Amino acid sequence: MQLVQATSVFLAAAGSVIASPLHSRNTTEKRYAILDNDWSPTGFVPYLMALDAGVEVLGIASSTANTWQKQCAYHALATLEVGNLGCIPVYYGSTYPIINTPELFQAWEAVHGVLPWQGAFKPYNSTAEALGFDPTSGPDPNRITEGAFVEGLPNITAASGSAAALMVEQVRKYPRQVSIYAAGALTNVALAVKLDDEFASLAKELVIMGGYVDVNMLQATGDFLQADINSDINLMIDPEASKIALTAPFPDIVIAGNVANQVMATQEFLDEVYEVKNPYSELFHTYYAAEAFFPYWDETAMALLVDPSLNLNSSTLYLDVDTAYGSPSYGNIHVYQKSLVPPNVRNVTYVHEIDTERLKAMMKRSLQYPKSCGDLGW
Repeated sequence: MQLVQATSVFLAAAGSVIASPLHSRNTTEKRYAILDNDWSPTGFVPYLMALDAGVEVLGIASSTANTWQKQCAYHALATLEVGNLGCIPVYYGSTYPIINTPELFQAWEAVHGVLPWQGAFKPYNSTAEALGFDPTSGPDPNRITEGAFVEGLPNITAASGSAAALMVEQVRKYPRQVSIYAAGALTNVALAVKLDDEFASLAKELVIMGGYVDVNMLQATGDFLQADINSDINLMIDPEASKIALTAPFPDIVIAGNVANQVMATQEFLDEVYEVKNPYSELFHTYYAAEAFFPYWDETAMALLVDPSLNLNSSTLYLDVDTAYGSPSYGNIHVYQKSLVPPNVRNVTYVHEIDTERLKAMMKRSLQYPKSCGDLGW
């Protein structure tokens, strides 16, 4: 990614640079994870990567970010069914952010400028939905746009209970063994933090996709795609939840922010994956870059969860989220060195660079030889 080197220089000044793995793993330790995301027709790659690495996925949660959470949950159910993975339960997340709404978000844009990617809070467009796009804004956040399901509508249903309750239940069942993966909004994680004072400290770690630093000039001087891929929608759609989650006492918080833009999708790699044909590789090949060649955002975060040695350069620094509604940086992060940190702000591991070839190898293997329920033996 074009901005990685410049940003790494800045962040290196803010914290101690680490050019080695985040931490070592005991390969005999049972590994668990809960995956929270704004799932899509090609959003299955992270859970295939987790399963390929031997991580037991305790549940999948849906979040409102790119579209409304119920549509995301249906995408999760549908893509699990495609690969005979219905043994993994899907839980509905919170439909609305803690405070933010489409109306508030659009009012903020009227003052501070329009985001190129607005996710679920993009103004309602019935024509787009009729053409098969996922729903945005609109009168009913629980509506399902059937035309968006290129993977097919699911026949299996979501589990009972909420995503936040699942997180609390599982970290208490497996204390300090459950990784929380959040590649959409952080609403469900924040609700779990507020539901149980010990939730964060009982988890193993929080790994998120989101949290860009110093990308404003790139948004202004780059083309529209550069502005788009540097829109921090995962944090901005629910800034208050982002602040709650990112200041909670998790043993470790790993941020895949700017680094998530490091590896862009290419037709060459899509074709390479499709050399081995199965339902997942076909969906990936046909639809991953249907609109544009975006970075491997969520896959980067998952790669850091399953194998921290992919981290080639990171800083330990302190991070806060701007929750001032009148600020043009509302929902964005600010980082500090320890001597300058304000109260109630904690340290995180901010990754600058990953091993791109190993990331793609992990993706390729998990897509070409995906696990199914019959393989898992849970």
